[in-house]
Amino acid sequence: MTVLLVDGNSILFRAYYATAGIPGRSIMQTKNGFYTNALYGFVGMLIKTIGTIKPTHILVAFDTKAKTFRHEEFDDYKAQRKPMPEELAMQIPAIKDFLDVMGIKRLEIEGYEGDDIIGTFAKKAKRQNYDVIILSGDKDMLQLVDNNVQVYLTRHGVSELEAFNVDNFYEKMQIYPSQVVDFKALTGDNSDNLPGIRGIGPKTAYQLLAEYETIENLFAHVEQIKGKIKQNIIEDQEISLRTKRLATINCDVDLKEDVATLKRQGFNKQALRQFFERYEFNNMISKIDTIPNVEETKNPPETVETVAKPKVEFSFDEACRYFNQPSFIEVELDHANYHRANVLGLSFLFEEKGFFLEKERLFDEKVVRYLEDQAIKKGTVDSKRLIASLAILGIDVQGIDFDATLGIYCVNPSFVSNSLPTMFSRMIPCDLPENETVYGKKEKYAVPGLEFYAQYSLDKCFYARAVKQPIIDALTSTDQLSLFTEMEIPLAKVLAEMEINGFAIDKKRLVSIGETFKQEIERLRKEIYAQAGTEFNIDSPKQLGQVLFEKLGLDTGRKNKTGYSTAADVLESLAEKHEVPRLVLEYRKYVKLYNTYVTGLIEEIHPDGKVHTIFKQALTLTGRLSSIEPNIQNIPVKTEDGRLIRSAFVPSYDVLVSADYSQIELRILASMAKSAHMIEDFNNGLDLHASTASKINDVPLEEVTKEMRRYAKAVNFGIIYGMSDWGLSETLHITPSQASRFIDKYFAIYPEIKVFLDRIVEEAKQKGYTTTLFNRRRYIPELSSPNFALRKFGERTALNAPIQGTAADIIKRAMVLLHQALKEANLQSKLIAQVHDELVLDVKQEELETVKQIVKEKMEHAAEIGVKLTVDVKSGSDWNM
Repeated sequence: MTVLLVDGNSILFRAYYATAGIPGRSIMQTKNGFYTNALYGFVGMLIKTIGTIKPTHILVAFDTKAKTFRHEEFDDYKAQRKPMPEELAMQIPAIKDFLDVMGIKRLEIEGYEGDDIIGTFAKKAKRQNYDVIILSGDKDMLQLVDNNVQVYLTRHGVSELEAFNVDNFYEKMQIYPSQVVDFKALTGDNSDNLPGIRGIGPKTAYQLLAEYETIENLFAHVEQIKGKIKQNIIEDQEISLRTKRLATINCDVDLKEDVATLKRQGFNKQALRQFFERYEFNNMISKIDTIPNVEETKNPPETVETVAKPKVEFSFDEACRYFNQPSFIEVELDHANYHRANVLGLSFLFEEKGFFLEKERLFDEKVVRYLEDQAIKKGTVDSKRLIASLAILGIDVQGIDFDATLGIYCVNPSFVSNSLPTMFSRMIPCDLPENETVYGKKEKYAVPGLEFYAQYSLDKCFYARAVKQPIIDALTSTDQLSLFTEMEIPLAKVLAEMEINGFAIDKKRLVSIGETFKQEIERLRKEIYAQAGTEFNIDSPKQLGQVLFEKLGLDTGRKNKTGYSTAADVLESLAEKHEVPRLVLEYRKYVKLYNTYVTGLIEEIHPDGKVHTIFKQALTLTGRLSSIEPNIQNIPVKTEDGRLIRSAFVPSYDVLVSADYSQIELRILASMAKSAHMIEDFNNGLDLHASTASKINDVPLEEVTKEMRRYAKAVNFGIIYGMSDWGLSETLHITPSQASRFIDKYFAIYPEIKVFLDRIVEEAKQKGYTTTLFNRRRYIPELSSPNFALRKFGERTALNAPIQGTAADIIKRAMVLLHQALKEANLQSKLIAQVHDELVLDVKQEELETVKQIVKEKMEHAAEIGVKLTVDVKSGSDWNM
């Protein structure tokens, strides 16, 4: 049996650029102007490959837009790459639809590249004695070649293939597969923006690897090297090792899918014909009968794929007959942002029948009564989106007892995806089309015909219903069902109301702040020119690098194949040597403040004078909320400029109330570790950082200096994030040995914390996950990785995830309790924002004291953890309190 693993991103890019950008040649497109050149090349290559090797199992792996562990280690990883052309991006959903029509498994996982998924499946497959063929245009894949694995690289766009295997590899490459990453570590890789060792090109790299085999062995024998490259090897050793780490494909991604799930499914010839007709691939229609298909079994098992999906009906009277039954419902909108959208209609899936009612029908008394009936249970794909969209119409949806997105999120946060087909496929077979296929991308959102989107809406209900029992079973087996039903589902309604409430913006004030920032940007620009002695484009890393390292002669600039690095850490190291780097850092700060928090915010203000942010409830791996359009959680709070931005956020009633948990993560750490001294300090209301400083420095509390407290604060918070002696030394500007002694003394004072941290990492290694006090799981596959950097990242994650996750759970519970209390007290004041450990309320003046009392009570008693939770409550005329 043969497994074909396809590098989706590589093939689609090569298919696109095989014809795009050729002078005098237009990009292939349909009569309606939909670009199809990448789609056509991808389809042709895949069909040709299937016909040639006749695989029994196929997977197409894609990258996601999210950053990976490689970006976390190296900020400039792939930084030089240009944004994907719109003409290519619009074709990706169609490519995924083609795979679905063909019955070919596809997969993408946030935090990993498609290469890592392929590497992991290749490792799994060869252990089970499958023959593996990898199809890609990326030479990185060559590191996977072995006795069971061949790599087919595309040539001349995607028109030809070149096979690499153990028999021909050395003859073609002059190195062995195991040396591919060492070769890249020596020469660098422009495509990924990874630097190598200066002065070493391919010829020298071949010679060195022939003699020393690996870079580690080369570095161990560097004294044997002669000539001018010896010093470069010594100086660039760490860079080279980092490049090798980053270039190594992770073959141990935590995949729930086994190789058996990649087994080819038969395709429906009529569906494939319709696909080719839709994109005007007329020459392919005649070839359908020649494409190898999978023989259908006589009695296929009854799965979600073989159970017939109900056909949508539009009869209002017939739908009303079912309005005493539970259902799954889904709203359709004409805009990606539901706060800016018009409702198109609502689908209802009952046990046997499915209906779609257009917007005007939703105001009918029978429909409203059904939707607002708490006793009639309803499920949906995304309850917050549904509740918020209908609330805008004045309909208060009640009775939601199942949310597919939140359920999958609780099963495993990494399963959630913006792609519904991808998300559902983590739990059940799914052939739902991509939302972008139906409506187009955000910038080009277009509503198709009623029957098309109505059926799509009902199909979403179908898959939400199909996934319900697998989710309930999974959450029951992991003791997370109450997390789902008692925390996440009630919270969705709270968040929907918060989004509808919105946060008022003083636009005039914000414009004034923007003018201040623009003046500061201009002042800094002139000062930089004066200090540099020349004018140049400060926003260009290339020009800035030339000024810093060539004109000014600053000596720490290292020039690799992509130019000088002008990242923040480089400029910070240079700031003490010259004014220009310091001024550039300041300049960048104000440019970001202006673009992100002035211009960006103004663009997000709705006609009612408010921003209606979207709280992402199922995004982070720890359980924390995030927000988009705008992201109010990233507004700086500790700087004067950040507080200036906050001052533009104002109440729509009379006053804002801000309630912030005090050192909640440290209180959770004390509770989880059962640290006697720390618990005692918290429960006695002491300043923990001062108390820690007092114990470490053996001085009375009243003699603790600001410097002592600063050191203690750094280690208190650093411990939560797995900070090393080196990390602490960097933070406090002390030597690593001093930092090590500081940490040793800290653990002597709080021995239970050291025991707890060691235990939690060890347990995570054994189980593969950590849990919060509310049983929320964070899976950490990096802990079992053979890659050292990945394992260390996993250990740091294991230290922090239970603590940060528990803090997220507590504030979520507090929000549900507070929302309920405000309703029960018949108060008009309302929750409008959540930012990490802080809640913000819009309050009527006459309700202020009552609200403060309720907020403090509900937040401080949201969870009993054996350590007193303390909340600081403030009020003011704007958010800068």
